[in-house]
Amino acid sequence: FHRRSAAETRQIDDILGIIRLGDKRDELAANLSHGQKQWLEIGMLLAQDPKLLLVDEPVAGMTDAETEETARLLKDIARDHSVIVVEHDMHFVRELGVKVTCLHEGSVLSEGTLDFVSADERVVEVYLGR
Repeated sequence: FHRRSAAETRQIDDILGIIRLGDKRDELAANLSHGQKQWLEIGMLLAQDPKLLLVDEPVAGMTDAETEETARLLKDIARDHSVIVVEHDMHFVRELGVKVTCLHEGSVLSEGTLDFVSADERVVEVYLGR
């Protein structure tokens, strides 16, 4: 049996605050919404103090409200951590307001703002077949 130190308890409280689950501290994960479970997973990663946080399609299956909150959450995390997001939901990517890199067959196809990348003829050809 392990009793948490005051420092460990503070770290947990800090992470729960970051991931918007401070008021759910005593809830079972099974009782959380899908979006809240995703945030919990992000919190579990943050607890490991990563140098780089890579999240793959973090908003898949989320409600619109959860998606918007996830954008805010990841922007908050990006203030103190390096974050890479792999995502196909362009509305969410626009909410993030960050540089976009489009990959094709393992190489960079286009990079820049979402509007720039979306208008790139190579991206349109590869992803829309036009």
